[in-house]
Amino acid sequence: MKSLSLPVLRHLLLSAMLAGAASAGAQDGPDGTPQTDLQRISLQAGMYRIEAQVAATPQQREIGLMYRREMPQHEGMLFIFDQPATQCFWMKNTRLPLTAAFVADDGTIVNLADMKPQTTDSHCSEKPVRYVLEMNQGWFSAKHIKAGAKLTGAPFKPAR
Repeated sequence: MKSLSLPVLRHLLLSAMLAGAASAGAQDGPDGTPQTDLQRISLQAGMYRIEAQVAATPQQREIGLMYRREMPQHEGMLFIFDQPATQCFWMKNTRLPLTAAFVADDGTIVNLADMKPQTTDSHCSEKPVRYVLEMNQGWFSAKHIKAGAKLTGAPFKPAR
């Protein structure tokens, strides 16, 4: 029996987690209802814990946090893409002011962008990333978390 390397095992584990996320909440969104039943994952930003819903499929990423009227301060949404690329976000049909953290594979925040509700202004990563974490606007600044800070959690585990 062939043994799998740690990076391959990590990828398989994350894929299995995301497969569950793909089926959860797939019916929500297009009719103006928020998707609120996506799989959740725990992340850390320094001493702060974040409960993030995972948007891993194209449909989940497209809907994102649209139609939400509120979101608890310790919660957010982690968008996961298949490959690093320049990611751009807008706020069409999104009622909450948000900040997007564009995050490298190792969990390092590349840049942050404050986004105004109900706009189609484009907010992009400064370099290719695979992850984007959206939190209530002001969350990062209130905790003094800036570009260069590291997030930790299952998606950002270093390969050994």
